Amino acid sequence: MTPPRDAGIASRPAHRADPPGDRRLSVVVPAYHEAAVIGRTVERLRAGLRDLDPDVEIVVVDDGSSDGTAAAARDAGADVVIEQPANRGKGAAVRAGVLAAHGRTVVFTDADLAYSADQVAAIAQRVESGWDVAVGSRHTTGAVVGVQTTRLRRIGGWFVNRVVRIVVGDHADTQCGLKAFRSDVARVLFSESRIAGFGFDVEIIALAERHHLSLTAMPVRVVNSPTSTVRVVRDGLRLMADLARIAWWLRTNAYSPPGAHDLPPAGGARPEG
Repeated sequence: MTPPRDAGIASRPAHRADPPGDRRLSVVVPAYHEAAVIGRTVERLRAGLRDLDPDVEIVVVDDGSSDGTAAAARDAGADVVIEQPANRGKGAAVRAGVLAAHGRTVVFTDADLAYSADQVAAIAQRVESGWDVAVGSRHTTGAVVGVQTTRLRRIGGWFVNRVVRIVVGDHADTQCGLKAFRSDVARVLFSESRIAGFGFDVEIIALAERHHLSLTAMPVRVVNSPTSTVRVVRDGLRLMADLARIAWWLRTNAYSPPGAHDLPPAGGARPEG
């Protein structure tokens, strides 16, 4: 069996010329019924990222909540708060936030801050070192998962991973909620993505492969939220449907042709940190 590709799609960073952006870093936080935690998350991100970027842009996307999530994010000082008119799904929320971000590097992470601010900084620096995309991995050597999952979730995860490999190959962890991108790469990928639900992670990696982008994986420390909105059976079935759609779109060339983008060529000037 081929080992998971912890080193990423490409064997080395792309080292393209500097990406566009008015700020160094944007952090996108999708949120659904997270009024109880989103304020603290915004505050912890701001404090934890101060050394890396004191002007970090925090973008919160309220995915149709009815509990005051958007107001709580504003009160905590989020730079941009986007309110979706209805609950469209995590993929749609992340896409809205990424496309509204102004940073040269764009990271998305979970509303409960299961991945600490120092890990947000670390994965952003992976991109700043020359990679097009950096993904967190809970299944790479060095990763630490702080909460035991249920037997049903473990079985479901094993099955989903087998199906994911059919779509995008042997990646260690496509579903980790911590990922980072160059701003121009993010726009290429998210402008073309279609999936609104949890399958969007797989689609983004599939598109990165299709466009021959460089990708690296970073082991993470994660604490699962006891109030997670993920439901194993319901969301697992929806994810499987998303994977079927992605596989079909790839097979029928419904996406743009491989390499059809105007990114700077690989091997250019190294991005400045």
